[in-house]
Amino acid sequence: MVAQSGKDLLIKLDLTGAGQFETIAGLRATRISFNAEQVDVTSLESQGGWRELLAGAGVKSAAISGSGVFKDAGTDERARQIFFDGETPEFQVIIPGFGTVQGAFQVGAIEYAGSHDGEATYELSLASAGALSFTAL
Repeated sequence: MVAQSGKDLLIKLDLTGAGQFETIAGLRATRISFNAEQVDVTSLESQGGWRELLAGAGVKSAAISGSGVFKDAGTDERARQIFFDGETPEFQVIIPGFGTVQGAFQVGAIEYAGSHDGEATYELSLASAGALSFTAL
């Protein structure tokens, strides 16, 4: 993979539940991370005392975070409503030069901040809420 522009890593939200994805407004920084828990099956018989892991047994998860400036667009309003209603709608993450990750996510946190001489900002954290799909470029 060659160098890519950070602004091309996009978080998109399904606004209506009908597959109408729109980029979340005002984001300046975005991040997605994938995690897999390990299941340790080490015993006294483990060769040389080395740890052994059970392949394919751990729980997989993904986390999305982003921060940006408050725009009060439709996507901002929808993200707030998802949080207050506890919904798990479809999101897409466009990873430049790699592909698209799509699946259900829950909004775990929304934080708003601002200073008297600056813009209003927000931070958003999401946690995967089911199986994710990946479509390569």
